[in-house]
Amino acid sequence: MKRIVFLLFVIVLIGSSCKDRGDHLAGYNPLLTEWQTPFQIPPFDKIKAGHFLPAIQEAMKQHDREIEAIVNSSDEPDVVNTVEALDYSGEMLDRITAVFFNLTSSETNSKLQDAAREISPILTRHEDDILFNAKLFQRIKTVYDKRKGLGLTPEQERLVTEIYKKFVRGGANLDRTDQSRLREINRELSLLSLRFEENLLEETNGYQLVITDEADLAGLPQTVISAAAEAALTAGKEGTWVFTLHKPSMIPFLQYAENRALREHIFKAYINRCSQGNMNDNTALVSRIASLRVQRSHLLSATSFADFILGENMAKTSSAVYRFLDRLWVPALDKARQEAADLQALIDEEKGGFTLQPWDWWYYAEKLRKIKFDVDEEILRPYFKLDQVIKGAFDVAHRLWGIRFNTIDSVPKYHPDVEVWEVIDKDDSHLGVIFMDFYPRETKQSGAWEDEYRKQYRKDETRIHPVVTVNFNFPEPIGSRPSLLSLEEVATLFHEFGHALHSVLSDCTYPSLTGTDVAIDFVELPSQIMENWAMHPEVMKTYAMHYETGEPIPDTLLEKINAGRYFNQGFITVEYLAACYLDMDWHMLTDTLRQDALAFESSVMERIDMMPGIVVRYRSPYFGHIFSSQYPAGYYSYIWAEVLDKDAFQMFVEKGLFDQATAASFRENILSKGNTADPLKLYVKFRGREPSINPLLKYRGLL
Repeated sequence: MKRIVFLLFVIVLIGSSCKDRGDHLAGYNPLLTEWQTPFQIPPFDKIKAGHFLPAIQEAMKQHDREIEAIVNSSDEPDVVNTVEALDYSGEMLDRITAVFFNLTSSETNSKLQDAAREISPILTRHEDDILFNAKLFQRIKTVYDKRKGLGLTPEQERLVTEIYKKFVRGGANLDRTDQSRLREINRELSLLSLRFEENLLEETNGYQLVITDEADLAGLPQTVISAAAEAALTAGKEGTWVFTLHKPSMIPFLQYAENRALREHIFKAYINRCSQGNMNDNTALVSRIASLRVQRSHLLSATSFADFILGENMAKTSSAVYRFLDRLWVPALDKARQEAADLQALIDEEKGGFTLQPWDWWYYAEKLRKIKFDVDEEILRPYFKLDQVIKGAFDVAHRLWGIRFNTIDSVPKYHPDVEVWEVIDKDDSHLGVIFMDFYPRETKQSGAWEDEYRKQYRKDETRIHPVVTVNFNFPEPIGSRPSLLSLEEVATLFHEFGHALHSVLSDCTYPSLTGTDVAIDFVELPSQIMENWAMHPEVMKTYAMHYETGEPIPDTLLEKINAGRYFNQGFITVEYLAACYLDMDWHMLTDTLRQDALAFESSVMERIDMMPGIVVRYRSPYFGHIFSSQYPAGYYSYIWAEVLDKDAFQMFVEKGLFDQATAASFRENILSKGNTADPLKLYVKFRGREPSINPLLKYRGLL
């Protein structure tokens, strides 16, 4: 997942937690000084929680002075003294808040969460002050209205248009009464989204399945049992086995545990998070967020929040999204129903005496995979040592674009698990820095994501080099056994690395148009296309080495992986598409009346004829993508972008996996361009035509 940070939507939609005032140290504040570190990496070893609030307050004052200078200029407004000046303003604030939000996603605590409730509203107010500055907007509008006659470069014209739209969409044209109401909504949304994410983290961390009877471990591989014993030691419960709701712990339990009652227990704990009527219940927050978003869209002359959001995406309209989802839903549902019948047949063959339930699907799918293809996740894991998979991803990037990755040890890090690389271009020039944070912990959000501590852009003809962070929740090493990944986790690593490449290979001028700051249904193309190389047999043989013997993965296993690539795709597609429909339906609401969150969700599942045996991938109370992050009315974007990535990769298949001309075109027309042009035009320039959906349908076995 790409965490897109541009201040307006970070403040309104983000669900991160922040650092508190209580740790403030008088005097020296490293956030307000020039960073004398390699590549100007944040001085994590010097930053304290209490530094953030005073630093942000000072940076906002400086930003205000920069805005005043633009507004009070006696010169006629032009692209340089108004639009470019605005885009370059607030550098210090951007720098500090980038550190702030990234740290609170990766290494939070109660102090940071307390402070977030203070910092988030003041950032919201600061952004609204800018968007509602009538004199500033008038200068921008003056440039926008005459842009066609100014002889602007395409990138300048794009900047003028995007800045103007940002102000209009932010409420610049509203009267004072409506702007005041919009301020209230923005402030409340920022706090509600924050609460949502805090509750989800607390609820996820608060659950443990503690097993005291060794017989209840039946069916679990020894590696999974050892990890549970290690988790028990960490939790102070020596002599037991602890399983959590973090996926490296939960998914293997669902796949292999013979104890059906315990599978049901941990599965229900997962899907009922934040809906138990306790302090972490998010159902009321979901309803309030949805209602406020309707109010916000109405103030901004949109019928629904989905209509407001989608106008800036490739999809453009809600009807286009629904048509796209509907085209996939019917064949996916048919395939999933056949898969369910196959699993039920296996249950009956074993004389199970029960009907397939959601907590059975993982277990019997894994059994059926072994029967059909003689392979399971635990046979594959030894070939996917984390370090080797990283090298495999780096090798793909090197073979495509000639870039290299050198380990950096002597730099500040915010956690010992973090590893850092310098990225060097084929001409030996410095491109940027990538941080990677691999393992789950209670202080870190779940899932996987990429973001930046510093974006790429150009200022005074100088290239500002990006500092990128990539975060995972992979299985931790245990003793002498390294971190070993599942196939899905291998794909996740390549995916997030693809986002990092999009950030690092960006070659844009303006901060707001650079790198991954693109349409939400385009941003997943550079990430998802990397998964295609990850899973290709020719590439896999270069990095899939047995961690004990060093032997490459045998052809027989590669053949089995390839033979089983359509296996369980109905399930995977249905649970995902159901979440897309749920997201869209929440944001197609036109009435501000608060919904009963769980009843609303049930009505959506009934409307789409959701099949029994599968639960929507994200239920509303823990659907962080849309209620505490930047994907509202945008969760469809993963599969929309999959149309692009499968179609684009087909060009590499036709021309050669590492064809240099095709790779150069992809870098030039997609990876380097950011939001400097319409994304469909960029894609057509690369591909030579608009994308075809057929490669996606074929890949998922839906043709």
